[in-house]
Parts: sequence; structure tokens; C-alpha cells
Amino acid sequence: MAQTRKASRYIVPVAVAGAAAATIGLVPALAASGDPDLPEITAQQLIEKIAASDTQTLSGTFKISTDLGLPALDGLLSGVAGGGGSGSADPSEQLTRLVSGTHTLRVAADGPERQRLTLLDGENEYSLVHNGTDVWAYDSASDEVFHEKTPAEAGEERGEELPGTPKQLADEVLKAAGDTTSITVGGTAKVAGRDAYQLVIEPKQSGSTVESVRIAVDAATGTPLKFTLASVQGGKPVLDAGFTKVDFGRPAASEFTFQVPKGAKVTEGGAEAAGEEAEKELEKGFGLGAPGLGGPDGGPNVIGEGWTAIAKLDTGAPAPGKGEAPKEVQGFLDSFGEKVTGSFGSGTVFSTKLVNALMTDDGTVYVGAVTKDALVNAANADK
Repeated sequence: MAQTRKASRYIVPVAVAGAAAATIGLVPALAASGDPDLPEITAQQLIEKIAASDTQTLSGTFKISTDLGLPALDGLLSGVAGGGGSGSADPSEQLTRLVSGTHTLRVAADGPERQRLTLLDGENEYSLVHNGTDVWAYDSASDEVFHEKTPAEAGEERGEELPGTPKQLADEVLKAAGDTTSITVGGTAKVAGRDAYQLVIEPKQSGSTVESVRIAVDAATGTPLKFTLASVQGGKPVLDAGFTKVDFGRPAASEFTFQVPKGAKVTEGGAEAAGEEAEKELEKGFGLGAPGLGGPDGGPNVIGEGWTAIAKLDTGAPAPGKGEAPKEVQGFLDSFGEKVTGSFGSGTVFSTKLVNALMTDDGTVYVGAVTKDALVNAANADK
């Protein structure tokens, strides 16, 4: 299953190969102040340092907090994911927790073939272990185990990353940089006991929901240690993900050894398509791949560019009427939907602190990391 192979890469910051820093519109700012006192560095030099980093081994503690300004998503997400019937230890179900709330994880990595992640929620633990061609997952709450054999030829694919680590999140933002983006060095910081530079990315365009992206980069290794995405709405960051403790030494081999607990129920994986769908949902939950953070996956229906790009989707069906959706889904939608009108007609804007969507009554959807007014203006201009 693609999800189980790729989910393990939440914990491995590998090199950003081939990053074309020279083509990015950079502001030549210097890190001349802050604590600790580090040598001055330009934004371009810092991005090149990230691209040249080659962290393959590490262990430590990782904390991720997500605040999209939505009601609690745990129940809704577990209900959606639970339809797969793969068992409660299936990573495609368990890792959807990360799209809301605050979570602490223990991580370990030894190259692209061995990683371990343990999600700590109160007294219960969820562990995901990748060792060679085996992926094991264990949910202590249900005492269930998930196992899957991955093909050996998938090794190159496993070296890619699923957005989630500071490394991958940094890469996603940097790929979207250009004339619409200001990139500077905003001083220095201590992260997980390490000296770090602060790379600050800000939209130059008005109308984006993103205020700034701040990436703490390890001064010695070039490995991003922390990623913070702030909304123009203020308050808590939309996403604050980073190490609270990290060691770049090689973890003990025993970290990647898994033994099925006595009496635990074991489910064998293999539903490739279901895993890919779960991965897509996880990416949506983080707001990655959305217009303004890299744009949609190709296609001609994109209005604008950069941070204020808006994707237009023709669903071909009118918006569902009141009461047509399941009760729990309808309540969730009503809690953050707002009726709007314009020359385009009428519709509903569903708002979060990062990604907003306008669904017109005739079934056209406009979505992007832009404000409500920007969506309405785009719909008006499109008529």
C-alpha cells in the first residue's frame, strides 16, 4: 500500500536534491542579530545549505500542532477513514489524527530503509516501523497489528517524502517561490538545543491567507528543524511542526525490530488504491498542494498565480441541499460555511485559517489559500 510506504517518511529529513535556488527571487538579507550568535548568511546561501544537507540518521522527539480554525476533526476523520475496514492499526487511518490538534511523536531513522515513528496520545501509543521490505504498525489501544510487505523495487520511491517533516514542508514552499515571494533570513534561534538560522518566507501579493512561513534550519547540518505557518487571521499558527529533541547519530538497530505482541490481532495489508486515496486525503488536510502553496496538480483551470492562485473545479452537479448530507457532516459544514452572493449568482464560502473554498449553487467550486473576497471576485470575473 502506497500509504504505508510513504507514511513512514514523515520522520526522515533527506536531501532536497536539485533545488534551483539561483532561480528563486531572494531578498539578500543577513542574519546579523539574535541568539545564538552565528556567522552572517544570505537567504540564498541558507537555501543552498538546505539543498546540500544529507541527513540520513537521527532520533528524537517531534511535536506537531495544527490549527485550521475548524471544529474538532477527530471524529469526522475517523469516521471517513474507518470505512476502509483494514483494522485500527492501519496507518491510513491512524495518521489522519495529525491534521488537527497537538501531537507528540518519537522518531528514529537510519537511511531510507529503516524508520520508526511512535505517536503518543495519553496512555496509548501507536507505532509505525519500516525495516527493509516490511512495514509494521501497532495500536496499543486496540491491541491490533498491521503488516505489509513492500516490493524491493519501491526503494527509490521510498526515498521521496510525504509532506509532514520540516524538510518536506520547506521544499514545498521553496518550490512555490518566485517574484511573488519575499525570502529573508530573520535572525537565529535555539531549536531542540541546536543553533539554527530562521528562514522567513512572506507573500508579496495581497489577498493570500498566508502571513508568513518560518523555517528554523540547523546551522551545522542544514536540516530544517522546525516549520511554522502563520495566517493573516493571527492567533495560533496554522501549522507548527518541529523537533523538541534531536540526535543525528545512528540509532540502535533494535529500534527497527518489531515483534508481534502476544495475542494481538494481525491484519495483512495490500489495498494499494485505498492507501493512495488515504494519502491524498492526508495531503488535503495539511493544505499542501493547494493554490498558493505550490498550486494544483496541473490542469488549465487555474485563476491567477503564486500565493493568490485559485483553482476552479466544475463538479457538474448543483450543491447539495439542506439535509442531504449525513447529520454529522452537515453540522460540520454549517459550522464554517457562509452564504455569499455576486454577479456569479449565489453560493457558500467554507473558510479555514488557510484554505478557503467557494461552492456556487450551480456546482462550481473555487478554492485557494486566499481570502473570501478574493474567491468572490474571481467567481464574478469568471462569469
